[in-house]
Amino acid sequence: MGLDAWGRAEGFSTPLGATWIESAEAYNFALYSTDATAVSLLVYGDGDFVNPIKTFAFDFPAHKTVRNWHMLVPAAEIAGAKYYAYRVDGPFSPGLGERFDRDKVLLDPYARGIFLPPAFSRQAATAFGANDGKAPLGILPPRTSAGLVRADERPSRHTHDLVIYELHVRNFTRHPSARVDERTRGTYAGVAAMVPYLKDLGVTAVELMPVHQYDPQEGSYWGYMTLGFFAPHHGYARNSDAEAAQAEFRAMVEALHAADIEVILDVVYNHTTEGDQNGPTYSFCGIDNSTYYALDPNDLSRYFNFSACGNDLRTSHPAVRRLVVDSLRYWACEMGVDGFRFDLASVFMRDDAGNLNYQDPAIISAISADAALAGLRLIAEPWQGELGGGYVLGRAFPGLTWRQWNGKFRDEVRQFVKSDNGLVSALMTRLHGSTDLFPDDLFNACRPHQSVNFVSCHDGLCLYDMVAYTNDDQASWNCGWEGDADVPPEVAVLRKRQIKNFCCLLMLANGAPMFFAGDEFMNTQRGNDNPYNEDGEIVWLDWRRLDANPDIFRFFKTMIALRKAHPSIGRSTFWGDDVRWHGVGTDPDESYTSHTLAFFLRGSRLQDSDFYTMINCYWEDLDFTVAEGEAHEWLRVVDTSQESPKDIFEPRAEEPLASLRYRVRARSVVVLIRR
Repeated sequence: MGLDAWGRAEGFSTPLGATWIESAEAYNFALYSTDATAVSLLVYGDGDFVNPIKTFAFDFPAHKTVRNWHMLVPAAEIAGAKYYAYRVDGPFSPGLGERFDRDKVLLDPYARGIFLPPAFSRQAATAFGANDGKAPLGILPPRTSAGLVRADERPSRHTHDLVIYELHVRNFTRHPSARVDERTRGTYAGVAAMVPYLKDLGVTAVELMPVHQYDPQEGSYWGYMTLGFFAPHHGYARNSDAEAAQAEFRAMVEALHAADIEVILDVVYNHTTEGDQNGPTYSFCGIDNSTYYALDPNDLSRYFNFSACGNDLRTSHPAVRRLVVDSLRYWACEMGVDGFRFDLASVFMRDDAGNLNYQDPAIISAISADAALAGLRLIAEPWQGELGGGYVLGRAFPGLTWRQWNGKFRDEVRQFVKSDNGLVSALMTRLHGSTDLFPDDLFNACRPHQSVNFVSCHDGLCLYDMVAYTNDDQASWNCGWEGDADVPPEVAVLRKRQIKNFCCLLMLANGAPMFFAGDEFMNTQRGNDNPYNEDGEIVWLDWRRLDANPDIFRFFKTMIALRKAHPSIGRSTFWGDDVRWHGVGTDPDESYTSHTLAFFLRGSRLQDSDFYTMINCYWEDLDFTVAEGEAHEWLRVVDTSQESPKDIFEPRAEEPLASLRYRVRARSVVVLIRR
């Protein structure tokens, strides 16, 4: 940043946040607030979080440019300083949308590190009066920067071989059985230590559940109640060291990149941890409530709540759009992230009146058009938290080139595998790449990889629980025995078969497959379909189950390898006339009571092998006739009814087919490959 005389005297209005300026040996502070009448900077040392080392009042007009308050503070004036915060004065008029509180110590929305003092208190931020010593503080930026992540430091951009693995940083390695040392359990370093495992499994991208700093006293441990959009959550660093979290996160990213694994962040720009009108004043609502939050125009004292989390960020406002894009740039350019999954992305479509803008919401346009984000994976969760509207899966979502979590794939594959009626046609559509949602006509020209296919994720039951607990809302079936205790042997066998069926359909579908960490070894959450508030062994991955279920791990690993080895499965375009649909015989049975489907996939267009897949989700064995080629041309790769290792064969170990007539066992999938 170049310095002039005015800048040295008054500071700079941009960039927002705290910035170290080496040439001036000073920190620049810049804060956005539309209606503040006074702003003070508080600077703290290490040990006393009640009394600042020094307080600096921003003077108007020298320290305010349009909406930004700014000041340059020489390091020599704040020797020993480590943390900072603000006091912001202005009207407290909830009926007009303003909630300034001069008593509150406020966190910088742009803080890149957040420190929670020992006396940190959500209650103190919620109650009237001062919260000195109990408020979150920004960490002053380091005087040396790690620099931007270069393009050659990123992994290759995966195409047909993209397999996404969703995980929670803490839950992944927090269990005592995790293959990491005790100090590393539940941390960014723990994920880095497990890179050899991820590489062995074969996944090519990890999607991390939220890692932005959240409020540990709010009660949600998934991380979806964000306190700061620039700071990595301190609780995922070794020893919960907030000052080391940034470096540890970046080291994790580098370790994943070195293994050619992409890093996607689940980000929550639709609401914050400050909740509704009865929530705490940590930052946004005390700095500029009516700018940062979407307020009900009929009652400005109340927040819109399409997120169902207490408030909605006002992404229709340019200052909030700038905050979001600046945050994304930071995580992409400085922390090395390769893509983002946007939680409850339909909230982005809400205008100031609360209506859905289906054409061109400014925040989606800003993200899509930003040069620094070009080439990154942008994935929408195309619905909202509140019931009653906002479900915009497919072309209804205005991010035309974005990928989307395909909730219909999840629902319809679950229902088909558990033998619900009337789903053969739907399964054909999902396997093909969901052209009903992502149309491939000349005008739309959508691509199948825009569909992120999944059967399980953090929301809802994990894969094992889907076959161990009956839950109508989750379209799950327990295979005849509820729970995980004293399971009869025949039920245990069927559960494994159903899990393999799910894995097969996921890996054989056009689109981008994703599954939840632990599904590959039958991890359980004991039937809890919404453990957002759990931080214990119910959600920590129990790695003893990997030792207990090596056959399921092997099946996942080999099925992933099969998909990656054959580009004809996950294509850049839809299968088109390279796929032919069959049933137990030549023609598919799409009747209401049908539970069978077969399909032939020609691979020659991509110099690949042909596949023939037979799916029997009926509760009795059925004889299928392979409707393509001669028996001697086919090799059996998969039969989920078989015990390991005959349930799936590695390359060059496949079994030849003796006849075009093949008995497909009840509730099983068979995959053939042409010689």
